[in-house]
Amino acid sequence: MPTTTKPATSVSATKKNSAGSTAKTSKSTKAVSAATDKKIFVLDTSVILYDHSAVQNFMEHDVAIPITVLEELDNFKKGNDIKNFEAREFIRFIDKLSAEHKLQQWLPLNGKNKGSFKVLMNESARVDATKIFGDKNDHRILNAALELQSEQPDAKVVLVTKDINLRLKARALNLVSEDYETGKVQDVAGLYTGNDTLEDVPAAAINELYEKGSCDTDQILEEQPADNHYFVLKSFKSSILAFYNSPEKKLERVDKQAAFGIKPRNAEQTFALHALLNPDIKLISVQGVAGTGKTLLALASALEQRHNYKQIYLARPIVPLSNKDIGYLPGDIKSKLNPYMEPLWDNLKYIQNQFSESSKEYQKIKEMVELEKLMITPLAYIRGRSLSNIIFIVDEAQNLTPHEVKTIISRAGENTKIIFTGDIYQIDTPYLDSQSNGLSYLIDRAKNHPLYAHITLLKGERSELANLANELL
Repeated sequence: MPTTTKPATSVSATKKNSAGSTAKTSKSTKAVSAATDKKIFVLDTSVILYDHSAVQNFMEHDVAIPITVLEELDNFKKGNDIKNFEAREFIRFIDKLSAEHKLQQWLPLNGKNKGSFKVLMNESARVDATKIFGDKNDHRILNAALELQSEQPDAKVVLVTKDINLRLKARALNLVSEDYETGKVQDVAGLYTGNDTLEDVPAAAINELYEKGSCDTDQILEEQPADNHYFVLKSFKSSILAFYNSPEKKLERVDKQAAFGIKPRNAEQTFALHALLNPDIKLISVQGVAGTGKTLLALASALEQRHNYKQIYLARPIVPLSNKDIGYLPGDIKSKLNPYMEPLWDNLKYIQNQFSESSKEYQKIKEMVELEKLMITPLAYIRGRSLSNIIFIVDEAQNLTPHEVKTIISRAGENTKIIFTGDIYQIDTPYLDSQSNGLSYLIDRAKNHPLYAHITLLKGERSELANLANELL
């Protein structure tokens, strides 16, 4: 096969950027450094469906997609799911980029110090992955990257995919392969928890919190904590729960409070309910394993604040069972969706059953559901709606991408509170993990913002049997 070369303008742009980033090296080494650092990233379909703007996130390096990726994206362009949106946005992007050019050529990407982009048409590699692993789209994508590697021996070709198996197959064929890192949280073990326990706190400070309800932070802390951070403060004889009020620069006492019949059972639940009921905190995330009360507290707090908002939306992303589309389930659309929404209805029924059927609280929940003041619905059915004057609870947020989380928050209008709940270690969506899911991304990026609070719930409160499963199995 003939070797394809890149336009002179693209090569010189790469050299200029490399030279600029190594200003202290001698002139004789700059050309060598530019050639050595040159990379071409080949993206597979999973990366595009995760982030349609991915091709813009490789700095000065070049980006390519195999023609098979375009074919697969064509199958995803119809629908209301986020992956359909990502497919459509990417198709529009390359349509605009290639309006006056051929996609088989290297096209400069828009933006300062950006590389170039092209579609790889040749998927017939000398080391044929389709003969080794079988004839399927993933292996044609592999072939395209392998052939590009042979055509560009001076460049480092890297296959970028969120498919772990595809990465392993690429490495087996001596092709460098990586996960898509943009939006990934590097240190999940050190992820922000939203609260701390402080020992040996001066008794005078705790007494002041009890008596006055607040105290200056310098009595306890050496430096200012994150906005809306929570503390368990302990001295030799006593302890107290506290909250950092960032506008006032003070620590305030946190008292246990109930929400629509639901009472917190531990310190973290008390913190979570305090944040959920705080009108000044507009964005909240609650993270924890099954049984810690995430969804229950969020729903109870929303019902408690129902007079301040026109509607309550409780939504969750639909993750098809066994990777099958919901179309295979029997019945109409409501029947198909019931299995996915049932856990949310269970939480609502639990709150409702705190009261007798004749009580006004029980009847109020029933009335809200009938009048659609409280709606439990798939997340896809919310997309595109105005999010003004509502409480919007997003359950199982760990199954969202960072882009989905950003899209939801960016649609918030006046007098809207958004609550994300989930467990970052319980991922049900392919190509997401504890580092790359939207909930982890939100916790990592939004911490220390005055409108945001986060609490990690540690203790299961569903039952002793449920705790056994979480701890031992």
